[in-house]
Amino acid sequence: MNSQPDITLKSWLMVVTLGFVWGASFLFIEIALEDITPFWLAGLRIVLAAILTTAIWQMRGGKLYLTDARAGPVPVLAISAMSTALPFMAISWGQQFVTSGFAGVSMAAVGLIVLPLAHFLVPGEGMTIRKVAGFLIGFAGVSILIGPQAFGSTGLQGEFPGRLACLFGAACYAVSSVMLRRLPPVDPVGLSAVTLIIGGTLVIMLALATEGIPSVPTAKVLGVIVVLGLFQTAAANLLRILVVRTAGPTFMSLTNYQVPVWSVILGILILAEPVSPSLYLSLGLILAGVALSQWGAFRRLLAR
Repeated sequence: MNSQPDITLKSWLMVVTLGFVWGASFLFIEIALEDITPFWLAGLRIVLAAILTTAIWQMRGGKLYLTDARAGPVPVLAISAMSTALPFMAISWGQQFVTSGFAGVSMAAVGLIVLPLAHFLVPGEGMTIRKVAGFLIGFAGVSILIGPQAFGSTGLQGEFPGRLACLFGAACYAVSSVMLRRLPPVDPVGLSAVTLIIGGTLVIMLALATEGIPSVPTAKVLGVIVVLGLFQTAAANLLRILVVRTAGPTFMSLTNYQVPVWSVILGILILAEPVSPSLYLSLGLILAGVALSQWGAFRRLLAR
């Protein structure tokens, strides 16, 4: 693994694509939850993604490690759990008690959690005043976009543990990104397959234990699950691994600032939702934060 992040034009394209794909997932999840429980939705989309990714991996030879260097089973299990199973379950459970705005702000906090972790654990990812300021400005932009509901109370009895669950899910994404970067050279398709297999198994087991045997979804919901499995899970998981392994976890966390922006834009374009004036202010702050935090990467990209 190269100790220095290699942020290229391809890295930027992958991050923008991830932001769009994950931003669109809110529309599909909202449709699917009309006819399927949260854990089964998460489990089925992960399993579908695991089947597709494993098939591609086996066609490529089925090799995980590219050199003689190996990681123990514990890091791989931890990455698998924290990349899919734990955050999917924690956020799904937490959203029963918190506003959707708070869940969105929790995901935007991934970048703020990654910064200190990467500073101490990932070579070449040191924290600077400019980088911290950029991430704080971007976080402020997301908070303005979501609005007062981000910190409003639902009044439900489980709101406090629900908020902790959402923040725990964000922390899982942050920690798993740092751990991904520290692995020895691996085949990204193979690593994606392994993490999806383990994560899917954990979620399905929990779904059986808590939600029982699911009823057969409608054709519309099955179609939505297929889309979520193929694009929002299989393709997105592979892109995430590629970005973290090449450009680093701090750069990858910029995706979390894009997700609510794409979600709002798609809501305007597809659901004809009204355009809020805060969209322009928040978008400006998010772009300014990204530019400030990644100024060095921009300069290196233009110098090539």
